[in-house]
Amino acid sequence: MYNLHCHSLLSDGALLPSELAVRHLHAGYKVIAITDHADYSNIKEVTKAILNFTRHWPKNSAITVLPGIELTHLPPEQFRPLVRYSRKQGIKIIVGHGETPAEPVAKGINHAALMAGVDILAHPGMINDDDIKLAIEKNIFLELTARKGHCDTNTHVAQAAIKNGANLILNTDAHAPADIITPDELKQVGLKAGLSEEQIREIYKTTEKFLKAKGGIK
Repeated sequence: MYNLHCHSLLSDGALLPSELAVRHLHAGYKVIAITDHADYSNIKEVTKAILNFTRHWPKNSAITVLPGIELTHLPPEQFRPLVRYSRKQGIKIIVGHGETPAEPVAKGINHAALMAGVDILAHPGMINDDDIKLAIEKNIFLELTARKGHCDTNTHVAQAAIKNGANLILNTDAHAPADIITPDELKQVGLKAGLSEEQIREIYKTTEKFLKAKGGIK
């Protein structure tokens, strides 16, 4: 299975990237993306470190580790240049920190992240229909998360996405060992948000297509 949103001690996580990879492998995952928090203060160092790690991760490992980044708490106008920078460096998975109810965020960051072309809009809170339609237009995933606090609006995100036909993705937003839940437990996040077993299977299929395009699976 897949978790494309987790954090190492390169930002505010508790584990080295290698520890994240090994623990996710043990939990039953096939692909993860390490998506540490970044803004203008640290994006050069974090992208360089993550890319260096993933380039040295064994190609024959049972788990694939993709280089990612989460652009976090940015002023809205900074999303576009930092998405462009991350892509140029070779980052495969770009997560935009969305309008979660759990933290104060700048007004309009859902829209700014979507306009900038992130891959995943994380915990997008009470996202409106206009932004959901923008996510569809740009083929951006809306995240259902296992993260405490951020998950409080999962049901709204799931229902609004299904109503409009947007792509959903299930992620853990793991920061510490206790956050690395099993794929079955992550599936329960989707069920709790009101999705059916069939809808969750469709999420997995869409995620697999995305990962094939990114070189994460063959």
